[in-house]
Amino acid sequence: MDILGFLTTVVPTAFFYAAPLIFTAVGGAISERSGVINIGLEGLMIMGAFVGIVFNLLMGPVIINAFGSGFGGDLTPWLSIIAAGIIGGIFALLLALASITFRADQVVSGVAINFLALGIGIFFIKEVFGAGQTDFVDHPFNTTSIPLLSEIPFLGPIFFERTFYTNWLAVIVAVLAWYVMFKTPFGLRLRSVGEHPHAADTMGINVNRMRYIAVGISGVLGGIGGSVFALTVAQNFSASTISGQGFIALAANVFGKWHPLGAMGAAIFFGVAQSLSVISQGIPLLDAVPGIYLQIAPYVLTILAIAGFIGRAEAPKALNQPFIKGTR
Repeated sequence: MDILGFLTTVVPTAFFYAAPLIFTAVGGAISERSGVINIGLEGLMIMGAFVGIVFNLLMGPVIINAFGSGFGGDLTPWLSIIAAGIIGGIFALLLALASITFRADQVVSGVAINFLALGIGIFFIKEVFGAGQTDFVDHPFNTTSIPLLSEIPFLGPIFFERTFYTNWLAVIVAVLAWYVMFKTPFGLRLRSVGEHPHAADTMGINVNRMRYIAVGISGVLGGIGGSVFALTVAQNFSASTISGQGFIALAANVFGKWHPLGAMGAAIFFGVAQSLSVISQGIPLLDAVPGIYLQIAPYVLTILAIAGFIGRAEAPKALNQPFIKGTR
């Protein structure tokens, strides 16, 4: 296998698995930069996958009747991830309510969100579809070649053929999050409430409102991440559709040192790990490795990242600290 063949095998598949992690990890970075640990990323992805699939199945025929099978079929998955993002944002406000207003332990609140999302998803799937899983969607995201860019010599076949538009949307979101967080007054206020909330309060910044906004944005991105995974990889919803991707995104956030671009890079790294079991058959040496080792590779790497094997990460100073106005 030549170098071009190797890269055209590895890169598109790794990017395919990395895109949902990028959305969710960037959302986690925004929440935790404001001082709120978002252990509930797994639950937000579950809720996003659930809403994305159900919306696609139930509203797809309506959208196609309104816009025709061509445009309507292309529009349906995009509207599905928008719906998932909205519900993800609303669902994340439960975490914000518990962690910010009621000052509950943020880790416990996040764990509760994870269990609640899974319970809601399974309950409604059984109520609506009468089974433990939904049907497969008729209108998922499909691979495509990006016009003009796919014709670039060498780079075109690697990055812009057999790709998803959602992959590049994830990159745009990460870059936009970096710009907002580090180049705008809003980003400065967001980071200040995660580092020194009392100092930010004395400067007239509404700490709790900033934290609500940050958690809400993380919910939107987590919901989109879950729906993108469901509409590209799984294409249906069951209890096992999202099985650890939210925790991997959480690790990517830590691995990336709470920086949107760092989180994106870490998500791509974990995307490569997740894709190993798929691409191994076409790569010399890897095809001799037992599949079970390749399947557990992303989770082993997640544990190593969380344990700090790859280096010490310095969290925002006020992370997991509730803000009580007037106290020090």
